[in-house]
Amino acid sequence: MTRQDRFAPDAAAIEDMARAALARIPAPFAEHLAGVVLIVEEFADDDTLAAMAIDDPFALTGLYHGRPIGEKSAFDSGAMPDRIHLYRRPILDEWVETGVGLETLVHHIVVHEVGHHFGLSDDDMHALEDSAD
Repeated sequence: MTRQDRFAPDAAAIEDMARAALARIPAPFAEHLAGVVLIVEEFADDDTLAAMAIDDPFALTGLYHGRPIGEKSAFDSGAMPDRIHLYRRPILDEWVETGVGLETLVHHIVVHEVGHHFGLSDDDMHALEDSAD
């Protein structure tokens, strides 16, 4: 048994899974993701949770920060880059609670957040996720 088999995946392992999920996003969507920053943190910060009216920090596994592609303008300047945040501890809890494979779960969360980057509806996000499998 290796160390990796005995301990929950660290942030770097979650990031590797998320980058693999991003690499499976089909064209033409993938062409618009180059500038999106991927961040893996243990939990969402208190300000983020408060802004979303979430009391339980385990209730948020991922979040897109930015303006959807369709709302961007050539006149936008000085804005922070678009970011996808993944929250490791809530992801690990959902993994244990649901029994869904961790890579599958991370893929689902990443695709959902990518969908917000494109301003997609939930139905559109499900179709994108299905095409990325």
